Amino acid sequence: MLKDENLIFDERKIKYCTKRIAYQIFESNIKNDEIFLVGISENGSVFAREIERILNSICKLKVITLRLEIDKKNPQNKISFEYGVKKLENKSIVIVDDVLNTGFILAYSLKFLLTAYLKQIKIAVLVNREHNKFPIKADYKGISLSTSVNETVKVNLNGKNKGIYLV
Repeated sequence: MLKDENLIFDERKIKYCTKRIAYQIFESNIKNDEIFLVGISENGSVFAREIERILNSICKLKVITLRLEIDKKNPQNKISFEYGVKKLENKSIVIVDDVLNTGFILAYSLKFLLTAYLKQIKIAVLVNREHNKFPIKADYKGISLSTSVNETVKVNLNGKNKGIYLV
């Protein structure tokens, strides 16, 4: 059970950050006709769908939201993607996840997606923990947290108690 005393960001602040990120994505893609949001399962997909909803309300950019399934404990295992990677040729994409911790998961996601020639690739995260072990940086971020490696950030985007918690 997530406790209120561990709450860093409530639902209202998450909505604000999501809206700000959506506007930044739009501004970076203003000359494009379409953009692909690739949400890393599970929370990244939820976050990507919310960004898509906001983008659809503020611009005429065609937004295609896709889901990338990756084993977060063993990302070198099979990655499943609901769309053919080659269909992303010469497209602009934004990889979306809830938390950027070490960059490990995003590095494997990039490796998978870079089997196609991409026009542009950016990264959007709700929480950037600044513990990078890989040369991965977030282009769009909701909040940067300076945490110890012993602390865990939990993001709840569904149901009750929506928020970002430090546990």
